Formats: sequence, C-alpha cells, structure tokens
Amino acid sequence: MRSPSQKSNRSNRHLGGAPLAWLVCLIAIAVSGRPVSAQEEDFQPRVLRVCQDPGNLPFSNDAGEGFENRIAALLAERMDLKLETYWYPQRINVVRNTIRYKLPGQSDYRCDLLTGVPAGWGAVSTTQPYYRSTYVLLYVKGRGLDVDSVDDFLALEREELAKLKIGIFDRSPATRWLKEHGLLARAAPYRMMNANPDYYPGKIVDEDLAQGKIDVAILWGPIGGYFAKQVKDVEIKVLPLDSERGIRFDYAIAMGVRHGETEWRARVEAAIDDAGAEIKQILREFGVPLAQADSASK
Repeated sequence: MRSPSQKSNRSNRHLGGAPLAWLVCLIAIAVSGRPVSAQEEDFQPRVLRVCQDPGNLPFSNDAGEGFENRIAALLAERMDLKLETYWYPQRINVVRNTIRYKLPGQSDYRCDLLTGVPAGWGAVSTTQPYYRSTYVLLYVKGRGLDVDSVDDFLALEREELAKLKIGIFDRSPATRWLKEHGLLARAAPYRMMNANPDYYPGKIVDEDLAQGKIDVAILWGPIGGYFAKQVKDVEIKVLPLDSERGIRFDYAIAMGVRHGETEWRARVEAAIDDAGAEIKQILREFGVPLAQADSASK
C-alpha cells in the first residue's frame, strides 16, 4: 500500500530509484568538474541553496515531504538564510551537474549544499555526519517468523530458513551476508538500477513483503524503516543489521560542499551541531534506524 505522498509523486520517479542505496553501497562513482579556485574559500551565500531529489522519499521530494527537506529547512532557520532548492535526481552525475555546475557568465552555482552523501566521499568536501544508519532485515509479524533479533533469525532451524524467500538488491552488502551465512540460495534479487519510471525502492516493502510475495527483505535502513511505517494492514518488524568482518552495513551520512570552501563548511557544521536534537527527532519520525557507532571492524 502506498501513502498519498507516494501516489502524488509517481511522475517524479527516475532511473535508478535508489540513489542513496548505491552511494552507500560504495559503487564506484567517477565525477569530474572544474578545479576549485582559491577565492571560493571565502564563499558566503546570501541564501541557503540546496540540491535535492524531486521524487525520492523518504529522503526528499518536490512537495517537501522528505526528512532531508525538513532538515534543510531547519538548517536554513539556524543560519538565518532563506532556503532555495534546486531539484535534480540524485544519481551518478549529481555533483557535476549541481553543486559544481555554473554556466559561463553566471555568478552562482545551481546549489551550494548537497544533502545525503556518504561521509568522506571524495567528490565533495563533506561535513561531519548528521546521522549514521545501517541496513535492516524486515519481516511481517504473525506469519510464523517472529524473532526479536538478527541472531535469533540466524538461529532458526535450517529447514525453516530453507523455506524463506529473501528479497535483496543486487550488489548490496546483503548478497555477501547471505552467502556468508549459507542463505544465498534463498535470495530473490532486485535490480538496483531500474528503468521503470514508476519504480521506487520501498516497493520491496510496502508491496512485495506486505503482500507475501517475499518473506524477508534486506535493504538500507532509512528506506526500510520509512516504508515499514507506511504499511497499515500488517505489522512489519525492522531488525538492524550489525556489520561483520568484511561486510559493512552501517554508514555515516553527511552533507557536501565544494572543495576549498572551508569557512562555509564550518558554518554548515555549526548549524548541524546546533540543530542536532531536532535532526534526530525528525529522523525518528521517519523511522530511520540510528546506528550508535561504526561496527565495520567487528
């Protein structure tokens, strides 16, 4: 079942459907652009011009219904700047075509802040993280698979696990995790890049999982947590996955500015610090599972 906001934004779906998913999965992205000049270090904007995706809930949409929309508005308030948004699908060329794009003769870039990028991503200069999340395992309660943790799930009898159909996005950490635990044969792969304009990554939850087409789903936490809350007819359990040695599930998410704009980045980071409690509250409202620390070294 889709929420009203999902129905109203069908025309905004775009190729890929899960841009943050492939960023977080660390699929190699080559981004080119012009060099940053020295004078940009003193950049001080007159407005907070943010680049966001027009149709990618729960992150953002052009109706302002995503959590990144809400957080951007909060930062603008903290910095006492008017908020302006440049809409562009968050996919492979997003940096080159937004935060680093300026037509000859123009004084302004299309935007000066990019939300929702992995911390340390080299295509931009990233701020401190404003949240850390992890992949999640989801199932419908009351259908015979009632466990309280991922460890409980893995402890089920092999005969019971062998009956399950587990939905995953290809090339995500879930593929290796299933292989490591002898469950790869139970995988029902979904393509991460989907050419259907009406496709959205939450479909694996609010349609396929809810309707029993699959028994379990594994996907990036903000997507899984949000769409689990949209389903009204059944209760979907959301279990965070801990990173294991060689399999990373948790990622820190930051905002991006242009390289060299150190004063501007510091100003954004000060606003993130100041609004920290409210940012966490927004994330909780959207069902985003918050990871406490990087567990990749386990």
